[in-house]
Formats: sequence, C-alpha cells, structure tokens
Amino acid sequence: MATIRYDRDANIEEIRSKRVGIIGFGSQGHAHALNLKESGVEVMVGLRASSKSVAVAQKAGLTVAEPAEVAKSCDVIMLLAPDTAQPKLFEDAIKPHLTAGKTLMFAHGFNIRYGTIKPPADVDVSMVAPKGPGHRVRETFVEGGGVPALIAVAQDASGKAETVALAYAAAIGSARAGVLTTTFSEETETDLFGEQAVLCGGVSELVKAGFQTLVDAGYQPEVAYFECLHELKLIVDLMYRGGLNYMRYSISDTAEYGDYVSGPRVIGDESRKAMKAVLEDIRNGTFAKNWIEEDRSGRGSFHGRRHAEHELLLERVGEKLRDMMPFVDPVKVKEGQ
Repeated sequence: MATIRYDRDANIEEIRSKRVGIIGFGSQGHAHALNLKESGVEVMVGLRASSKSVAVAQKAGLTVAEPAEVAKSCDVIMLLAPDTAQPKLFEDAIKPHLTAGKTLMFAHGFNIRYGTIKPPADVDVSMVAPKGPGHRVRETFVEGGGVPALIAVAQDASGKAETVALAYAAAIGSARAGVLTTTFSEETETDLFGEQAVLCGGVSELVKAGFQTLVDAGYQPEVAYFECLHELKLIVDLMYRGGLNYMRYSISDTAEYGDYVSGPRVIGDESRKAMKAVLEDIRNGTFAKNWIEEDRSGRGSFHGRRHAEHELLLERVGEKLRDMMPFVDPVKVKEGQ
C-alpha cells in the first residue's frame, strides 16, 4: 500500500524560509500563488509584461516580474506554464539563473519524463502535482480543505528535496487531504493515460457515441442529451463519494442489472486492447513526440478537430438546454478561448 502523508508529517517552515517563484498565472498558477501567500510564504509571479494576467495577479496582492527576474530572485521556481511552452521558457528565462542550491519544481512530469528539459545537476528537481484543476485547489483551500497531491523527486542535490516538496504541498493545502509519493515517470504516464483513456478521451467518445446512437435511431436529440450527458454528473458524483458500489447502491436494480450485462458489451476486449495500445504510446514516447511536433507545426490538426467538436449537434442542443436550466450555472466557451 502507498504511504500517504498529511499536515502533521510536513514542516511548513521549510517552504516559508524560501522565496517561491510561480511561473505562470493560469488555472494552477493562480491557485498555488494565492494559497502559498496565505500560508505565509513569500511569493513572486513570473509573467511577461504583455500578459493580461499581470493586472489580475497584482490586484490579488502578488508581486509580479518577468520570468527571468523571478528565476534570479527566488530559491524555488515552480514552472506552471503549458507543457509545450516550458522548454523554451526554461532555456531563455530560467536556466541562466538556476544556480546551485535552488529548486526547480513542476506540477506535471511531462518535460522531465520525456527529456525536453534538462536541469543542471546541482539543483533539486521535484514535483507537486495536485490531483484536481486549479480552481478546486483554490476553492478547497479557502474552505479549509485541500486537493490530494502527488510528490516526486528527480534530483536531490541538497538532500532536502522531498522535505521541501512536502512543505510546499502543505502550503497549498494538499497535505490536508493527503500527499502520496510517486516518481516523475509514474505520474506522467498514469496522468496522460487517465486523461486519454477515461477522463477526457474515453468519456467524451462514449458520450458522443451514445448520443448519436439514439439520434440515429430516431429519438429526440434533447432526450438523448439528458440520457447520455446531463445525467452523467449525477452518476459520477455518486462514484466520487462512494465508488462503484455506492453508485450501484443508489440506482435502481434495473439500472444495476443493465450495468452488469451491457457495460462489458460496450467496453469489451477491443476497448481493453486499445487502452493497452494508448498506454504503450505514452510509455514509449510516441504520444509526446506527436504532440510536440503538432505544437511546433502550428497545431493545424488540433485546431481543426477543436472546430469540428464545437459544431457537434450534441454541443448545440446542450447549450440551448443549459440556457433553460440556470441552476446548473451554465458556461459558454467560445472557440479559441
């Protein structure tokens, strides 16, 4: 069984004694910076002067400077820019100021796992990866809770890399919920697999396929939307609270019987074979290579697929129905946001 550590196991003074630089102020960046600040840590936010986030960070009471200045001034540099933007940012702004004894930190292991960032040997390299989106990291902290996190160490030049990482996790609230030790490889590979096979790719394709099957059979798109997307939240909330057993306890016996007899027909041997192939592409670097090349070539395929997904009947019907249900707090995302 994995060892899970909590606030009582962390010495938060290990991070309070350092100046922490947060590079980026997106979903994770804003949460880390604000949580650290409210935990008594001296924080600087690294942003280009032209970034729209500069005013937002300053309004929140944070000190903002260019990424290079932050890297020069801080003892711990947490890199929270997008994965594909990190290597150039590292080479241009961070590496020149990454002197012996400093810590380079990540919230995802992608660039260390695939070798696109190569830190000098005399610095600590660690990871604190909250298992939730940044807005939840912030919301739960404010509420007095936290989002669980994974921590890992790739280089321990100081002998205290894990101690500092655990203190950082405590300062953003994650040690309230539990911190599990992993490796950069395990975090990266399982995170990418979970996103692609289940949480994002798998669920998205399952919802779209179910919706289209009903529409093609002559059922109303609005009814298909409710059955295949809207009610998904209700089921996932039950799983979140008590696992599959609680979900099955809460639904009807008819639904539970259908789960047992039809679930394996939809997710059968072919799906499991495909999942293994997805995992192999992640482990051998094929996915990373393809994504990096897609980014470097201008993301033509990526943007084309994004446009097609925005135009789906499922999305058009859903937007209209959500407008009629203000209680779900509907959000509209414009293409390109």
